[in-house]
Amino acid sequence: MRLVASDIDGTILGHDGKISVRTVRAFHACREAGVELVFVTGRPPRWLHPLEKQLGHTGTVICSNGAVVWDLEADKLVSAQTMALDDVFEVRRIIKKLRPTALFAAETLTGFHLEPGFIENDTSELLSEFTPAPLDETLTADDAVVKFLAIIREGTADEFLAAVSPAVGNLATVTHSAPTVAMLELSVPGINKAVTLAGYAAARGIDAADVVAFGDMPNDIEMLRWAGHGYAMASGHPEAIRAAGQQAPHFDDDGVAQILEEKLAELGVRLP
Repeated sequence: MRLVASDIDGTILGHDGKISVRTVRAFHACREAGVELVFVTGRPPRWLHPLEKQLGHTGTVICSNGAVVWDLEADKLVSAQTMALDDVFEVRRIIKKLRPTALFAAETLTGFHLEPGFIENDTSELLSEFTPAPLDETLTADDAVVKFLAIIREGTADEFLAAVSPAVGNLATVTHSAPTVAMLELSVPGINKAVTLAGYAAARGIDAADVVAFGDMPNDIEMLRWAGHGYAMASGHPEAIRAAGQQAPHFDDDGVAQILEEKLAELGVRLP
């Protein structure tokens, strides 16, 4: 175990916004043992505060499902893979034809653009930061789109993904990670968590065989397959569990911490 790569939401971070004491202790022990940590998330850089405040993490974070690499300590962009604006609007047109009720949003390197109705909760933090408006009025050639979002209020995310993925396959990579909302996340074709993580590891001379990865949702599938030791949370999506081949215990049982404690013990490190 030379590198631990972990998803955030549903893997180490709960709905209450907390990372457990046991999980924090396990990550700190990894770092003290010389094991590198990298977090690989669908979140944008502006939503990484739990890593800083609760874990004291100051390293690299792979964000937006692999489209962005962010230096947390310097608070700056390392690299980004952005969608062409024409492709964004073509994807929107295709999805709208398939699901006329779909609403859209775009995550860019400088902000967030969302259509009216995309968020139903009037008290959402996003609505206090960003004003809903038609995307063709707010997105310009200067906006670097790293993640395009589509949401519907009926059906499931799995059904939505099955309908959309083959229709936009040459324009975008499609996945989802919200457990209770039918929302899709689209990015540049060929980009996912595994692709960016593999490049990050290779640059440090670390083979996939020496990587332990954790995740819980379909946007983690490629990463869990790529890592030499990929663990899906027992509380995760069935497709993620099938892809990983190995399970970490349920999130509520500090599954990531349990596996890391076992791995550290193999290295001769025992936590109190």
